[in-house]
Amino acid sequence: MNSIESIETKIARIQAGEVYIFADIIDTYQNRIYKYCLRLLSNREEAEDAVQDIMLKVFEKVRYYQPKGSFTSWLYKIAYNHCLNLLRRRKLQQQISRLFGREAAAESTEQAVENKMFSEPLASALEKLTVEERNLLILRIFEDKSFEEIGEILGKNMEAVKKRYGRIKHKLKASMDLTAKEEGECAKATTLQKNRS
Repeated sequence: MNSIESIETKIARIQAGEVYIFADIIDTYQNRIYKYCLRLLSNREEAEDAVQDIMLKVFEKVRYYQPKGSFTSWLYKIAYNHCLNLLRRRKLQQQISRLFGREAAAESTEQAVENKMFSEPLASALEKLTVEERNLLILRIFEDKSFEEIGEILGKNMEAVKKRYGRIKHKLKASMDLTAKEEGECAKATTLQKNRS
């Protein structure tokens, strides 16, 4: 029995009332969903909270799951929608804060380190993508999902996903090249400034 059949069997048993088996689902997916959320949200605390909320939602909705597609795709769809809602809420809160002139809270040490880690050209380029574009890249590259699975998660056909992925890869590469060029010019200017002093 392969792992997908095993998961589907476990889900059927949970739906039949053996809810204690849900602990196996958490063990299997919690770390993967955390990494996915962290890549989408770029915030460790939000990702940790999101995983808990997502697992609770999955537990509450598992009785409605229909094995039309894979359970994993269904789970990632819930995770994506949850993270998308969090990002929308974050954006709204930022707009409200700006509207009322409130300054952003001081960065914690952890946030400063996290921001520094994510300031490399790839992270910088990822930040310039829309949430939908970033999600597609994360699912394909980091989560190793097939185009068919991604289509299932996003509710799009496989060919449209492939084409969009190609355009996003091109956009990401162009953005990374520009960031690298800007960093090179900045480093050159800093060196010139030091030499003049």
